[in-house]
Amino acid sequence: MTKPQRIFDLPSFQEKNTPGINIFNFKENNKWIGISTTDFIQRVNNISKGLIAYGIKPNDKVALISENRLEWNLIDFAIQQVGAVVVAIYPNISDNDYEFILNDAEVKLCFVSNDFLYQRLLGINNKLNTVEKVYTFNTYSHIPNWVELISKGLDISDEILQQIKDNVKTTDLATLIYTSGTTGNPKGVMLTHENMLADVFSSEYSFPVQARDRALSFLPACHAYERVFHYVYILMGLPIYFAQSMDTIGMDMKEIKPQIFSAVPRVLEKVYDRIMSKGDELKGIKRKLFYWAISLGENYDLDQTKLSTWYKIQLSIARKLIFSKWKDAMGGQVKGIASGSATLQKRLLKLYLAAGIPIYEGYGLTEAGPCISVNCIKRGMNIGSVGIPLVGIEVKLAEDGEILAKGKNIMKGYYKNPEATAEVLKDGWLHTGDIGEWVDNKFLKIIDRKKEMFKTSGGKYIVPQQIEKTISESDLIEQIMVVGEGRKFPSALIIPSYDNCLDWAKNNESSIVNLPKEEFLIHPKVKDLIEIELNRLNVNFGNWEKIKKFAILPNEFTIETGELTPTLKMKRKIILEKYKQQIEDIYN
Repeated sequence: MTKPQRIFDLPSFQEKNTPGINIFNFKENNKWIGISTTDFIQRVNNISKGLIAYGIKPNDKVALISENRLEWNLIDFAIQQVGAVVVAIYPNISDNDYEFILNDAEVKLCFVSNDFLYQRLLGINNKLNTVEKVYTFNTYSHIPNWVELISKGLDISDEILQQIKDNVKTTDLATLIYTSGTTGNPKGVMLTHENMLADVFSSEYSFPVQARDRALSFLPACHAYERVFHYVYILMGLPIYFAQSMDTIGMDMKEIKPQIFSAVPRVLEKVYDRIMSKGDELKGIKRKLFYWAISLGENYDLDQTKLSTWYKIQLSIARKLIFSKWKDAMGGQVKGIASGSATLQKRLLKLYLAAGIPIYEGYGLTEAGPCISVNCIKRGMNIGSVGIPLVGIEVKLAEDGEILAKGKNIMKGYYKNPEATAEVLKDGWLHTGDIGEWVDNKFLKIIDRKKEMFKTSGGKYIVPQQIEKTISESDLIEQIMVVGEGRKFPSALIIPSYDNCLDWAKNNESSIVNLPKEEFLIHPKVKDLIEIELNRLNVNFGNWEKIKKFAILPNEFTIETGELTPTLKMKRKIILEKYKQQIEDIYN
């Protein structure tokens, strides 16, 4: 069978090439159940018929707002089959963003997972210009349910559906994905079937798995990163298992024993934190062995020639006694974890690799469909880089170091926004806005966001992301944002790690241990601790880059409070505005 030409060709390709597997799997009533690829295709067809009967035409926009679940994928393929465009939206954005996206995309029909999301859209209904109807996946007596739509299509023949499917071209628009944006309104990235499939085929080569291996999914499928991974899994014949929730990932891993999954650094950091907290509870020789293994892992190097024979012997013992438990906690069969969306701390990456847990850090952005480069076992790895450009994707650096990318994966443009499109698409090259450099003439390394670099009043350039990456490797610091544009020197807004600072206090300052969390974190003793830690880390930077002063914030930056995008990037403009008084206090 020839390779798929449209995204919705993928399930049929899997049915032909990897017969007899359950394409999607989920837990229900304490039991893992799945849907076969054949049944999945039939259900997709039935939904497509319902959409046709409703009156959805080619290029109509249909919104999908839901957490990961089977229905998300059914609707995704069903919309595309009738030539309509999937507007994939996060379920945790603001009402203002819902209003903007639904109006900007001219959404005609909307699917949401539950009553809560339905009521949120109902609350802004008088501001929505084009939405005709909203269906829910969950069943409620007073709300339109998606089964009603499916029943509308009973009179639509297979021939009519096939005729409509045949008219969908690979160059047709498949989806609009609105970038969360760290400033201003979101922009609708237009991705065709060709764009996304080109990225699927480019990515497939680097996946360290084979047909019938198990894939775990817990990142939101509305994000291009996880969505393309789903498409690659389907192409390669991997059954996909949905984690029940972010809180159950550990238990789900043990039951599923996945060979692959994708993650963002924040998830891998939390896994590490849980491991460290358990290690901290150990006593005597077990505790000593645990921290001996950690120390060993921190000195790991991919270049085996740099590791002494004695180190390799010790590592072999550490893997058997300590690190094997890390692998078991992830199911024991992981062949690869893809890490993206943000930079993973170098120290953590070394620890995971030393433990025999293969993490492949990559890079991309929605406008590139989204994957551009990745570290992988087939083409080589370099700790601290985001790997080698994927097969079929060209990458070069502009004179100022900006990363430029070209290939069939690059978006068509921003929806109804020719000015913004012209800013980033020039002569076929996507201007990513990221600053990079080459390591060993082949590995791409991200240095910073072009627009996030700033100058001090002395004319010195500050690259905040590099400083933040180094300082956030401290166990005592949970989050940090470097500030200081136009000021004499750079400073920082810091959220300390409550758990680790509390552990320190138990041994050194017991008088503050029982303070409420917010009082504890802004206590002078904690501030002194953070200052000592900053002074230790400042040796990594030039004099003009050193963090001279800082303000402690007691509450984490989150999506819900508006400081992070859904992909966990800091909204610097919003943070600067929200904490402008604290910043002024620093410099006064």
